[in-house]
Amino acid sequence: MDKLIISSVIITILVFDVNSDDNWVKPPSKCEVCKYLVTELQDRLRETGKYKQTIETGYNLDMNKKKIDYRTSELRLAEALVDPHICDRILQYNVHKEKEGSLRFAKGQSETMRTLHGLVNKGVKVDLGIPHDLWDSPSAEVTEMQKHCYTMVGDYEDEIEEWYFHHQDEDLADWLCAKRILKQTNANKDCLYEVEGKVTGKLKGDTGKPDTKKTEL
Repeated sequence: MDKLIISSVIITILVFDVNSDDNWVKPPSKCEVCKYLVTELQDRLRETGKYKQTIETGYNLDMNKKKIDYRTSELRLAEALVDPHICDRILQYNVHKEKEGSLRFAKGQSETMRTLHGLVNKGVKVDLGIPHDLWDSPSAEVTEMQKHCYTMVGDYEDEIEEWYFHHQDEDLADWLCAKRILKQTNANKDCLYEVEGKVTGKLKGDTGKPDTKKTEL
């Protein structure tokens, strides 16, 4: 008996109507935008904090070069926020639909996309309705979060500067998101307490602080 050899399988992924209640596209909440803005800003500050401790800004009256602490300098904040813009880092995220809440936003390929790429590498024809080279392009949720991130940075620039120059000893998610941005807009704060594997307690200033060690920026 001749063996039936299947050379390719076409897998069709249904794309839901964007107006449907079953739609997979779930826009980011204000809490999620603030959470990942803070995440990226803290990461960027840690990166820049490794470069140097002091910078020279000119000469004083004794013709000696003035030195200031780079960690609290305007230069470091500018480099962290706009060189390149902090919100562009949001485009490194993907939506991991196998995860819940704010944790669905994470860097790296989602489990679903890894599986689909694996099928393609094995010769399986997968039809997502878009060209293969666009599979890993930022999703609608991610691009929308980037857009709202830009708006948030512009709207709360003064608060970010206040924290940077005077309150770096305080947790940024607590100080900026929980106590200011989300409080002012009466937005839900739950996403701030979601971490991989569990949901933590409330942040400091709410009803207690999660048992986590603060990283020096």
